[in-house]
Amino acid sequence: FLGSYAINPVNGEKLPIWASDYVLADYGTGAIMAVPAHDQRDGEFARTFDLPIRVVVDNADDIAGDGPHINSGPLNGLNKKDAITKVLELLESTGKAKATKNFRLRDWLISRQRYWGTPIPIIHCESCGEVPVPAESLPVVLPSTEGLDLKPKGTSPLGGAADWVNVPCPNCAKPAKRDTDTMDTFVDSSWYFLRFLSPNSETEAFPVQAAKDWAPVDQYVGGVTHAILHLLYARFFTKVLHDMGLVDFDEPFTRLLNQGMVLMNGSAMSKSRGNIVALSAQLDEHGVDAVRLTMAFAGPPEDDIDWADVSPSGSAKFLARAWRAANDVTSEKGVDFATGNKEMRKATHTFLRDFGPLIESFKFNVGVAKLMELVNALRKAIDGEVGPADPAVREGAEVVAKAISLFAPYTAEDMWSKLGYEPGVALALFQSADESLLVESNTIAVVQVNGKLRDKFEVSVSISKDELIAKALESAVVQNAIGDGQIVQTIATAPKFVNFVVK
Repeated sequence: FLGSYAINPVNGEKLPIWASDYVLADYGTGAIMAVPAHDQRDGEFARTFDLPIRVVVDNADDIAGDGPHINSGPLNGLNKKDAITKVLELLESTGKAKATKNFRLRDWLISRQRYWGTPIPIIHCESCGEVPVPAESLPVVLPSTEGLDLKPKGTSPLGGAADWVNVPCPNCAKPAKRDTDTMDTFVDSSWYFLRFLSPNSETEAFPVQAAKDWAPVDQYVGGVTHAILHLLYARFFTKVLHDMGLVDFDEPFTRLLNQGMVLMNGSAMSKSRGNIVALSAQLDEHGVDAVRLTMAFAGPPEDDIDWADVSPSGSAKFLARAWRAANDVTSEKGVDFATGNKEMRKATHTFLRDFGPLIESFKFNVGVAKLMELVNALRKAIDGEVGPADPAVREGAEVVAKAISLFAPYTAEDMWSKLGYEPGVALALFQSADESLLVESNTIAVVQVNGKLRDKFEVSVSISKDELIAKALESAVVQNAIGDGQIVQTIATAPKFVNFVVK
């Protein structure tokens, strides 16, 4: 016991102050309010030194659990959450305290003893102390590395650049020295997205009006290594800039996507594990388009992918198949697509309906799968009765080229050229899906006998119940299943289902 007391600001009671080694000195202020009836360590301490133990929450055998307050004056009957709110109201009404938030953030040491980095714009003067570099002398530019010893030695290598370090003090003109440390690179990456608004400006970090017009960032894509420090610092900078009135938002990124990692045989690539896949070798063997398409098709972007499980050679074959389809088109550019084969057009416009939303929701792998389906339909049409001269084939090939440009720009550009267009397929817009082509005219009906599937066939979606039953009875497979039995009940739902109950 220290022989001193604190006053409880809520009820005015005197609280004895004790020193104890179980209280963490670096947690908060190092002083806590002990609650011996509702904390195990506080209770043990109180019993050891014969201190009073007052129960203030009726929580049965769970000493740290919630429950109605008792022996607590105006807080009686309230649970913990409501009691905290009530205490804050009482303290604020008497002017003794106000609600606030405590952030468990430590000071950020931004100085680094290395050459590469942003110089700290401070000049150290024996008479004036730390003096900011005048605005007209900014930015401070690093000196040439020639003659500098850049090896780690505990001090900044900039200290050896005498001509750069020694400068007159901006205030008193006496001999002074520049700060030889450079800033942590996180300082720059904490606000780089705003620099994109005016990357070449030498008069301002970013134009305030442009930040209002364009920021914040709509979509941020980064790995898990970015998820903690970089994003924390970026938020910190943005909130400070907001308080300074330089931006009108206090969160830098509207949406966040953390992409997965590329593994090899289940592990992160590492020289020590010997499982590194050289990107340059993959590019040389398969081409950049195939590698890009492989990564997009491997799975959702937020998941890890194992390079041992993917097939860039398969992607290369698909791209070659798509390229040949564009090369086989014989109709002229500008032909009226509406005169083309309806089934091929339906396949194209089904793709147009589905592809955009998939890409916007980052389901790139599903988008590639839809693209592969369209190429298959295109190849079937070219090699079948439809033929390469049909306008619907050209429409499909042009849509494929536009879609492939998202993943394989070189292949897409060559396809676009084969189709008779000038370079710039990435600038070509997708047409809207024609909803009239997406109306199903036929569907597949299934026929069961005593609950077992016996046949299925294509019928019109407008077929009546009686027509569907009659068509089902025409099936030789169904008749064979009925045999000499008697149909005692027929269950039918046009246009998709018939079941004959036979005895």
